[in-house]
Amino acid sequence: MSNQFWSDIVGELKPYVPGEQPKEGLFIKLNSNESPYEPSPKAMQAMEKAIHGGLALYPEADATPVREAVAKYYDIAPDQVFVGNGSDEALAHVFNGLFRHAGKHILFPNITYSFYPTYAKLYSVPYKEVPLADDFSLDLTPYLAASSDEVAAIIFANPNAPTSVALGLDKIEQLLQAQPNIVIVVDEAYVDFGGETAIPLIKKYPNLVVIQTLSKSRSLAGIRVGFAFGQASLMEALVRVKNSFNSYPIDRVAQAGAIAAFEDEEYFQKTRKMIMDSREYLMAEVKRLGFQVLPSSTNFIFMRHPQYDAAKIAAALREHRLLVRHFKQAPIEQYLRVTIGTQENCENLVNALSEILSKGII
Repeated sequence: MSNQFWSDIVGELKPYVPGEQPKEGLFIKLNSNESPYEPSPKAMQAMEKAIHGGLALYPEADATPVREAVAKYYDIAPDQVFVGNGSDEALAHVFNGLFRHAGKHILFPNITYSFYPTYAKLYSVPYKEVPLADDFSLDLTPYLAASSDEVAAIIFANPNAPTSVALGLDKIEQLLQAQPNIVIVVDEAYVDFGGETAIPLIKKYPNLVVIQTLSKSRSLAGIRVGFAFGQASLMEALVRVKNSFNSYPIDRVAQAGAIAAFEDEEYFQKTRKMIMDSREYLMAEVKRLGFQVLPSSTNFIFMRHPQYDAAKIAAALREHRLLVRHFKQAPIEQYLRVTIGTQENCENLVNALSEILSKGII
């Protein structure tokens, strides 16, 4: 479908396709990497309080209280924190504010977060995809060899999505040292489940941007709060773009919830450990069923069965009211990405897979 009134670029866009959000029936959702647990009770209380006071007024435009709370948590300065309407908005402003340089392109892996090519097209940023290694790890060699005369930026998710594989912090620092004239963006949406954050490195490297979100480990996907971290001059670029687009992206309720979530460290550590424990259980069980599973530092696993088609497994699981994510993209078309749910969710998945495989219905 098209329309004569569309801008020229609209028909050329290939929008990001999120995981299915079922509108009918009861499903166990293991397809969108959401947390299976409710947010911190303290965050819930803070948001409830915010609902009943001040909503007739605009929120704090620069989310200063949030930036101060997060800066304190990571031992950095508030002007090194940018707050976005979800990490996707922070990423959008990074693409728009840091990647658009005439005659240059950006680099990112061929298998990674599928919003990167979407944003590149939206903001007319030329890009080249770099193949992952055969084991789906990030091969640094092409990035280390990149020329700053041709490359404006390098961006990758760490741990990577959808593969779940993490790159060590020593490797990231190696890249930063090798490419001081190229912006390096590390997207850490899943870092709290076994990765190591690069945020401490922003004090040392003026070309580093780190992206994080409250949607995963803080159980707050519904309020859309994300962050970019970097030296103040880089964050100023994002603020300029934000204030040229939407001066008030983070509402009062979301700001209150975000601050309280960072203050409730005990709940954060408890729930992320529960997810990681369930991940180890699920990995062991699906391996027992014959699945091959990549090492995971995330709240999901990436798996394939050498004898069965991934799309058919996903369809059979849907019949059991279980949703997982299947990507049709080569070379991962035979893999399934499975979010770690509650322990009961994981046990239900294992039982369903056992039944599907034993009956040979795929």
